[in-house]
Amino acid sequence: MSTPYPFTAIVGMDDLRLGLLLNAVSPAVGGVLVRGEKGTAKSTAVRALSALLPELAVVAGCRFGCDPAAPDPLCPDGPHESGPGVSRPPRMVELPVGASEDRLVGALDIERALSEGVKAFEPGLLADAHRGVLYVDEVNLLHDHLVDLLLDAAAMGASYVEREGVSVRHAARFLLVGTMNPEEGELRPQLLDRFGLTVEVAASREPERRVEVVRRRLAYDDDPAAFAARWADEESALRARIVAARALLPEVRLGDAALLQIAATCAAFEVDGMRADIVMARTATALAAWDGRRDVRAEDVRRAALLALPHRRRRNPFDAPGLDEDRLDDTLERFKGEDDDDPDGGGDDGGSGGPDGPGGGGVPPQGGPEASDTPRESGAGRDDTPVEPGPESEREPEPAGGPGSTERSAGAGAGAGAGEQPAVPAAEPFRTKTLSVPGLGEGAAGRRSRARTEHGRTTGSRRPRGALTKLHLSATVRAAAPHQRARGRGGPGLLVRKDDLRQATREGREGNLVLFVVDASGSMAARARMGAVKGAVLSLLLDAYQRRDKVGLVTFRGRAAEIALPPTSSVDAAAARLESLPTGGRTPLAAGLLKAHDVLRVERMRDPARRPLLVVVTDGRATGGPDPVALAAHAARLHAAEGTASVVVDCESGPVRLGLAGSLAAALAGTAVTLDELRADSIAGLVRDVQQVGADHRRAGHNDRSRRAA
Repeated sequence: MSTPYPFTAIVGMDDLRLGLLLNAVSPAVGGVLVRGEKGTAKSTAVRALSALLPELAVVAGCRFGCDPAAPDPLCPDGPHESGPGVSRPPRMVELPVGASEDRLVGALDIERALSEGVKAFEPGLLADAHRGVLYVDEVNLLHDHLVDLLLDAAAMGASYVEREGVSVRHAARFLLVGTMNPEEGELRPQLLDRFGLTVEVAASREPERRVEVVRRRLAYDDDPAAFAARWADEESALRARIVAARALLPEVRLGDAALLQIAATCAAFEVDGMRADIVMARTATALAAWDGRRDVRAEDVRRAALLALPHRRRRNPFDAPGLDEDRLDDTLERFKGEDDDDPDGGGDDGGSGGPDGPGGGGVPPQGGPEASDTPRESGAGRDDTPVEPGPESEREPEPAGGPGSTERSAGAGAGAGAGEQPAVPAAEPFRTKTLSVPGLGEGAAGRRSRARTEHGRTTGSRRPRGALTKLHLSATVRAAAPHQRARGRGGPGLLVRKDDLRQATREGREGNLVLFVVDASGSMAARARMGAVKGAVLSLLLDAYQRRDKVGLVTFRGRAAEIALPPTSSVDAAAARLESLPTGGRTPLAAGLLKAHDVLRVERMRDPARRPLLVVVTDGRATGGPDPVALAAHAARLHAAEGTASVVVDCESGPVRLGLAGSLAAALAGTAVTLDELRADSIAGLVRDVQQVGADHRRAGHNDRSRRAA
């Protein structure tokens, strides 16, 4: 977009604006992660920030943006002489979610390197972003191998490209800004920690404020240049304030009392490592400079904690981000030092003022509805929104009258209806055995099943289809060797042509679609059993999060099945739906399997490369509809006919067991595991693994003997 939307014209979003401006004042803060629902101006605000950043000096002609005052001695375009350089605006580089590794780190021309011995390197996005902004929209959807490269560059401040013995290294220090919708999945903890600050944004629920957002957006779309001109004075004033705060920053004093409060706060919230302490110190210092002060106060520490700690205190993927502000205030009060007193009244309102104050991001009053925004508005509205219950919570209970209407034991209710039972909390999650899809896939990178990927161990070679990315050197040499005499090569060396190049084929791991089909009928309604079942599914969800899978949730009870959660990358959403799942009624097992079949059919059309793993959590009883057992077997055979990998988690308990889950697994052409066997450290699982290994060895020995006899 040639004319970006003015930063000062953004309505509300005080925390978002403040977080971005603090990074403009002090890039050492480490970037911002913007979390929020779709359509909340996340990307607009980030792009608007780039127009506010002061110009920087670079070495003329350097593709890597070296600072002329201290040029990088190892710059591929160097060495450079120190000098005045030229000025240009800092770049804001956008990293697409589907970018290739070569596009991110740069690419070597392998053909020229082999045939001509020329080290021809084309810089990537990391080189373009050096001393600027690297913006990743939908950062939580970024492929794992790109995340690894970002982590390396952020940790070392440099990017390394190594291909077949040719190495290139260049500086890569950038302000990392990411936006994401939490409903689409969470970030890996390692990347989450690399963002200095995090802010939560949500659309305002006040009609007047929403009207102002629409009015300004329509005016901008009609004439971007004229709209930007109306806000030019405010933009200039804000840019001048950034420059003044940058100049004041080296003079800001961070006293021992403020440092003690920072350390005590990080310890109280049990964040990992020391990065949080350092980020809080830098953020508090930037806040003081932004307010035009030379000393850090307690209110600076408090606001720094609200920005720097929420995403670092997540102990597992199901913890909601955020801080207990009462606990924060108690900690700050307990470790308050003498230099926290403010004789002149504080100079600000501690983050609760209007947009002209520190909480409002320093945007001058514009007379619009945003002048009354509170700095925490962007965090409100998400925590207070309850999870919308599924249709089963509103369904009429099964007719009573039979013995199943009051049964709550594991085996009672198998053939009769049972009234709806309240939701049971899940048991503590545990580490599960690895479930995988057999065969070799070609899906998105992940950590579950074997697949052909761009990364992993080399398993062979092929002719390149399109651009060559991973050269198989020995295969290339073998392809070129027989043609040397025909090519007139009589002396030492090897003449390699394009037709000789071979692409390395690699095997790694892929992420799968794990579709859970959970029995919520009356036969599962015993509290001890349902709590254990939810704990097991929660454990599998945690495993799916760690292995970068998509997940979906189908439940069945009463008369029908429903999609509690369509396939998504957000295990948080699946965990929330599971926690609120009620139980009761008959067991329409066939309906659950058929609903899962429909879900998988649609997902195959959307993403044919992502292979599914069906996880059915049930005791195997089928009591809903006419001839329920035959219908369930027929539905199971539909999955088996399509080759869907299936696992049945047998929830049957008690001294007398019918083994129905095993029969269901056989019809699905899958495997059955009990709740105990699902644990990675279970004795039963270990015994079964040992027996399987022994059987494999015996089978291998038998095959060897057969071959020798033949």
